[in-house]
Amino acid sequence: MANHKSAEKRIRSSHTKYLRNRYQLKTCRTFMKKVGKLTDKTAAEQLLPKVFSMLDKLAAKNIVHKNKSANSKAKLAKYVNRLTATVA
Repeated sequence: MANHKSAEKRIRSSHTKYLRNRYQLKTCRTFMKKVGKLTDKTAAEQLLPKVFSMLDKLAAKNIVHKNKSANSKAKLAKYVNRLTATVA
């Protein structure tokens, strides 16, 4: 265990940051799965900018690597572009 007050505080603060990062990553992954399950192109196109924004923020904060973020964005965009617009 930590022997100094500053080390104890560092443990607490790093754990808080860890929990926040995990939450943000899990939320982003959930939205990515939502886009992947959509079959309607218009609905997917509306959700896509939100997911792109989430991925950009995660990459900016070094929660995910910037190349992983770019790869995920490309994969989602490719999926959405392949969808056909359903006329209702």
